[in-house]
Amino acid sequence: MRRASTAKRQDTRISGIEGKVRRKLKARAGRNSILLFGLGMFGLVGWSVVIPTLLGITLGLWIDRSWPSRFSWTLMLLVLGALLGSINAWHWVKGQSPRDDQESGETS
Repeated sequence: MRRASTAKRQDTRISGIEGKVRRKLKARAGRNSILLFGLGMFGLVGWSVVIPTLLGITLGLWIDRSWPSRFSWTLMLLVLGALLGSINAWHWVKGQSPRDDQESGETS
């Protein structure tokens, strides 16, 4: 009878250890996915600013070559593209983190 009791305790300890190991492995995997999510978000935000800026530069160069004037359309559309891209990125990031608004008490 004593052996059966000892065997049950060992089984309980083993299952407890296995549970801890599973939780640690899951936590480690979660860290990597959070890091990758952050890097992906960083890249996505960057491209959302770069693409409108490059489109503005391209359109500005075309206008400057087609209809020369004393104003630089390239420079104006570069600034406009960067501004629109930044606003777009800000709205996208704000939409991705609704928890931050709720925690600080802000309402949209």
